Amino acid sequence: MTLQNRITRSIIKNRLLYIMLLPGLIYFVLFKYVPLWGILISFQDFQPIKGVAGSEWVGFKHYAHLFGSKDFFMLLKNTLLLSFYNIVFSFPLPIMIALMLNELRHVVMKRFVQTMIYVPHFMSWVIVVGFFFIIFESSDGLFQGILQSLGLNEFSFMLDPDWFRPMYILQILWRDTGWNSIIYLAALTSVDPQLYEAARMDGAGRWRQLWHITLPAIRSTIVIMLILRMGDIMELGFEHIYLLLNPLNRFVAEIFDTYVYTAGILQGQFSYSTAVGMFKAIVGLILVVGANKLAKKMGEEGIY
Repeated sequence: MTLQNRITRSIIKNRLLYIMLLPGLIYFVLFKYVPLWGILISFQDFQPIKGVAGSEWVGFKHYAHLFGSKDFFMLLKNTLLLSFYNIVFSFPLPIMIALMLNELRHVVMKRFVQTMIYVPHFMSWVIVVGFFFIIFESSDGLFQGILQSLGLNEFSFMLDPDWFRPMYILQILWRDTGWNSIIYLAALTSVDPQLYEAARMDGAGRWRQLWHITLPAIRSTIVIMLILRMGDIMELGFEHIYLLLNPLNRFVAEIFDTYVYTAGILQGQFSYSTAVGMFKAIVGLILVVGANKLAKKMGEEGIY
């Protein structure tokens, strides 16, 4: 039987699975691959009236403009710092939450806690930022009330540049920590209970079982998630930062995502903003490939 016949028979046999695959495949083709041709305008002085075919080619002019801009190092510093804090604080916390939930033996309590920490994820960033604004900024809010009761002057937590990064990380932790723990809880379900029974028979306590059985069982999942997180170092997201951004904290809050919006949408510099996006994509690709190679050298499977 030829290779083509084997492939055809496999497709026919698993046709329902391929039909289920189609919506996701169509989505990626239409919204991820087809728009790739738009990268071309980063090498042009793109004019919407003239289109891609009629616009003037300028080579690496916009990339030179980006790297020579006085804002470039500010944007790079802000993006990398926020990504670093994000990885340091918001990456290990879901793992710890999953480990603690896995140790809960009371089923009702476990489900209640899971539900409560999953709920914030379904709130938009507009609601989350508004919620924090009411708590920290409103004169009738919790923190301003505490300051007043202590005889202290009112203080703006969300407008002070020194508090921007802590508030940003705090909001991410509150909204996404519970949701991000799901994948680790799913990985923990694959651990063979007989391993724990054997460890208990050998005299191992909870901490030793955690260290020698639980963590090694989810190590590959942790590595894969870390590799994927490395690819998002330059991709912090637009909406959250934009809602926190203001003229007072711009020098610590402006990142590439908000800069693309300002340059591309508000100022109409389509070619320049595309060059900025291309720079982000290249850096993300390099980081993913590098992290994957490092993981393989350390004996892990990696993502490919």
